[in-house]
Amino acid sequence: MDGRHVREHGVDVATLVSGFFHGGIGVADMERSLAFYRDLLGLEVQFDVTLDAVDYVRAALGIEMRDCRVVYLRVPGSDGVFVELLEYHGTDARPTPEPRPWDPGTGHLCLHVTDAQALLDRAIAAGYRTRSSRAATIPVGPNRGALAAWLVDPDGYHIELFQRSATPTA
Repeated sequence: MDGRHVREHGVDVATLVSGFFHGGIGVADMERSLAFYRDLLGLEVQFDVTLDAVDYVRAALGIEMRDCRVVYLRVPGSDGVFVELLEYHGTDARPTPEPRPWDPGTGHLCLHVTDAQALLDRAIAAGYRTRSSRAATIPVGPNRGALAAWLVDPDGYHIELFQRSATPTA
């Protein structure tokens, strides 16, 4: 929006979103995903629980399922921001074709990192897929001089590594 407040049904729409809690990613194999998110990227396990197919899960997602293993990983340096990994059991889950960051309906997480190339090199050495072998320097805009690199998690979800510029742009 352009700074104006929009009202719908008597509610100020600008006040409806009040913060960011987590981004959720469906995974096929939790242990394999934890090796990526926890061990490679250094996200911190906040909790790890298996939820039985309680009514609220069925109502919220509109699916039948046996249970779901849910792991919340805290993003270091954040105040209550998490990556939520979800491994559903007893559903009709199916792998999706190899998503690409530019395909509609796909998404990615962007994590601030202190050394994008070092983490990219670590991922490559550990056998993880990446979009390229070198971090790229952003040449224009508000992030000019920053570095960006892209990893691919074990299920094909994209993770952007973003290293802030050493010299902020005006």
